[in-house]
This record gives sequence, C-alpha cells and structure tokens, in this order.
Amino acid sequence: MEMATYYMTSFLCEYSRALLERAIEGGYNFVDGIVTPDGCTMMNRCVENMELLKTMGEGKDGFFWEYMEIPQKNDDNALEMYTLQCRNHILKPLAEKYGIDTSDEAIRAAVEQHNEVCRLIRAIGDFRKEANPRVTGYEFHILTLVSYVAPKHLIVDKLRETLEEIKTREPDAADKYRARVVFVGSEVDDPEFTKLIETCGAMVVADRYCFGSMPGREEIPLEEGKDVLQSIADYYMWRNQCPRAMGPENIIARKKYIFDLAEKYRADGIIVENMKFCEYWGYERAQDGMWFYEGYELPRSIPVCQIEKDYTSAASGQLRTRFQAFIESLEIKKIQAQQ
Repeated sequence: MEMATYYMTSFLCEYSRALLERAIEGGYNFVDGIVTPDGCTMMNRCVENMELLKTMGEGKDGFFWEYMEIPQKNDDNALEMYTLQCRNHILKPLAEKYGIDTSDEAIRAAVEQHNEVCRLIRAIGDFRKEANPRVTGYEFHILTLVSYVAPKHLIVDKLRETLEEIKTREPDAADKYRARVVFVGSEVDDPEFTKLIETCGAMVVADRYCFGSMPGREEIPLEEGKDVLQSIADYYMWRNQCPRAMGPENIIARKKYIFDLAEKYRADGIIVENMKFCEYWGYERAQDGMWFYEGYELPRSIPVCQIEKDYTSAASGQLRTRFQAFIESLEIKKIQAQQ
C-alpha cells in the first residue's frame, strides 16, 4: 500500500488505504459511480483522494461521485436528514445518470429480494446454535460476504440449495472445537481471519462485525402506506450497532446486544477486535473489554479477549498465540465450573 500511504500517511487505517491503493491500480474501473458516507474522516480522505487522482470514471459520461452526511444520533430530525441524504445522493444520481427506476414499487421489490437473502443467511447461521454446529464460522463468513457483494438474483437459489444441504449434513467431531466464541469488531472482510480463530480451537458461533450477519443480515420491515425509503432509513437509524452512533442509550444498547448474542449462541467467551487506527472501534473495544469482564449493568460477566490488528494478516503468528491462550483459559474456566 505504498502509494496510498504516501497520500494518506501511515497513521490512517489500513482498510481505507487498501481501498485507495486498489483504486490507483485500476481495480475499480468497472464501477459507474461511488457513494461514500462520512462514516469517518479516514474514509472521506480515501474517496477524496480517489477523485482528485482521477482513479476512475474515464470515458463514462454518467460516472458520479457522491458524499453523504450521516447523523451521529438517533431522533426524528436525524431520520429526516438521513432519508433526504439517501434520496439526493443515491436515488437521484442513479435515476438521472442511468435511468434506473427508483420508484417506491422498484425499491420495495429490491427490499423484498434483500429480505429473502437475509432469511436464508440467518437460517443457515442458526445452525451455529447447536451444541455441535454443522456449519463452521469460516464457512458462514464466506456465505455472508457473498451475500454482500453478489447480485441477489444470482445467489438466492444457491443459498436455498446450501440451506437444504446443511439440514442433512453431518457435523464435525464433537471434540474438534474446545470453546465457543462470539467475534465482535470493526471491518473484517477476510474469512481467513475467522479460520485462524477456529484452527486455534474455538468455534465462531456469532459474528458482530462490519460486513457480518448481525445485524447486517436482518430483514427490513416495510409498512403499507409508509414511504419505502423512509422505512429503510428508519430501520438503519434505529437498528444499527455501529459505534459511530453516540449517546449513552446507544452505547449501553450495543453492549447488551453483544451480550445477548453470547447468551443466545451459548458462547464461552467474546473476542473483540479493532483495526489499528480506527478511532470509533478503538474506544469501543476498550469499553467492551471492561463492561463484559466486570458485568457492568449486565446480568453477569463473560471472558473477553481484546486484540488490535492490521487490515492484513501480517501478525497472524502473534494473534494465534493470543487466541490459543484465551481458548485455554476458557477451557480451564469450564473445568472449574464442573468441579
């Protein structure tokens, strides 16, 4: 990521630099437009550099760059602004530049297709609640990523087939995994990282990270008679678990959400990750480590492993050691509880 680091410095997260590096290399020449939310200043700098360096859009008359302002708190005024931003910076350029149907009927049909994919992904993920899950966290990570990047109409039949196959699948040996963990954190788009955890002996039974299934693959409820775009904005405004959402009620709700996942999926511990230099998740990880360990405003405490990692898996040896030690400590706790 030498060129991206030159333009953005080495103190910005590697994910944003990786995106810029790929853009400079021509890896996004297939796209017809870019929409970026102001999720963080690093992502803003990334896309601004893409535009200033003219990394894409050459020869495409309809190519557009759009920047969205996203509220950091949840209330009616924020929802109104959020809906307006989606209309002006997503629907309007798609309709004007490419003639895409952005009517309520078209959006409703797209949401229904989205919901069908979500139902299938969550049904597959529910097998991880079993005492001896028949689908691994690594396999589920791959399926979830596919559901984000592939056109829905191309994968829905495959997901149905996969779900039916898993129903009759024989699980791995019961003693293959020594502990069950919930994996929580920031941007994770590499299934090999989940495999690293599982090769250390812990089954990843629930995933609450960016591009994960929780809450990313939950259905969007649509109400009859209500503007469909507002329904979508309403869902993401109130149901998102991103640490960018400020306020005491949001902070406590995020901890409770993760704790509930650990209870529902019978996890022995939680692994909390943040990418190096990610401001939001850096604070969130430190808070999670304290809250879950001390049980602050929660029913009970639960063991936590905190890690800070690069976007790439360059430090996989060190992480393997951390995970092995954590899993061993979970084993000891289970043995002590049985005595």
